[in-house]
Amino acid sequence: MQKAVSTYVYVKERLHPGLLDALVRGGAQAIEIFAARQHLDYANRKQHVREIADWFRSTGIPLNSVHSPLYGDYEFGRAGAPPVNVASTDRAGRIEAMDEIKRALEIAEQIPFRFLVQHLGTNNESFDERKLEAAMTSVEHLRAFAKPLGVRILVENIPNELSTPDKLVEFIHAAHFEDVGICFDFGHAHIMTSVAEAFEIAKPHIRSTHVHDNAKDRDSHLWPGSGSIDWKEAMELLRSAPHTPPLLLEIEHDDKINPVEKMGPAFDKLETA
Repeated sequence: MQKAVSTYVYVKERLHPGLLDALVRGGAQAIEIFAARQHLDYANRKQHVREIADWFRSTGIPLNSVHSPLYGDYEFGRAGAPPVNVASTDRAGRIEAMDEIKRALEIAEQIPFRFLVQHLGTNNESFDERKLEAAMTSVEHLRAFAKPLGVRILVENIPNELSTPDKLVEFIHAAHFEDVGICFDFGHAHIMTSVAEAFEIAKPHIRSTHVHDNAKDRDSHLWPGSGSIDWKEAMELLRSAPHTPPLLLEIEHDDKINPVEKMGPAFDKLETA
């Protein structure tokens, strides 16, 4: 199983080749870039994106995926910028959100990648048929934009009523999105119901993962083993997935922890679970 990691662990810092080198030293065989402007300024294609593209070309490490932007500003929403929400019922806001996501998708022109991981709505979003229709329209548009770039859209199970595994599967089938898959987030599944229940529902559609832990109380993105997920059960489930998704760590930054030192033991723990 391919070992991968999200640059989310460094999201507060400007992404540079030294950080990517560190992730590879930690055992990463593939990378997911978290598209936040303060981290990777994906709109700065001539400088920042080019710098990162040069690293991928020179190392041969694959870019498995890009996590779609959550905010369009350089402060990660702290200054009051609205979230990037493809399920917004406000048409102008939804168009603005799609434009922001397309800027991130254009990374593929310089760094080829397989998947864009996309949220439907925001955390704690309530279910509404209008939001579902808005999300379908948005994803249809993004699919058309992503396809010539060689990118597939993956929707992620997140803590809201639009993005439960059963709702995501229903979304894919109702819209006939045969090429849209699921990025299965273990931590989110643990909070919402259970990893086993969520995985069995999403299983045929899973193409990538987000691996992190929590105590079933909040979305804390802890290292595996630091929360209450049964990783033996989780890994048995993952090995049963028909499309062999990568084992992709998505860990929150902690000033007290060096990710490079934690990655190897984390991968070993998961692979021997």
